[in-house]
Amino acid sequence: MKKDIEIPKVEGVYIAVVNEYNAIYKTQDWNAYIINDKDVDLDMIIIVTSGYNEDKTTSVFRKKLDRLPKKSYAKIELLQEELFALNNTFKVSFFEGNKMFDKTYLFRKNTINLKALQAIPLMEARGVLVK
Repeated sequence: MKKDIEIPKVEGVYIAVVNEYNAIYKTQDWNAYIINDKDVDLDMIIIVTSGYNEDKTTSVFRKKLDRLPKKSYAKIELLQEELFALNNTFKVSFFEGNKMFDKTYLFRKNTINLKALQAIPLMEARGVLVK
């Protein structure tokens, strides 16, 4: 029975942590985004985030998006720099047509930093990307 279950591979959907200027508070903030680089819309997106290491575990954060249009992105949450010393997971589930997709994105501890910034697809921003 298990061999009959098809688990589709997620491609074209990324998580990025972007360092950007907050004009209201005049600070540099780190924000997590989900990016849909596909040519189709995503429906009913559920994102569950948490951080952990050997000693600590953060509380779980959940976010739901009804739709993420093709070639677009949406902000998930603001991240405090103290979290970068932890492994940060983003568990993403969504529908593409009638098929459900699921993937866990992992930012390993200390990999989110200013030295790791790169160009982010679809955004005019620099950040750390996990595919």
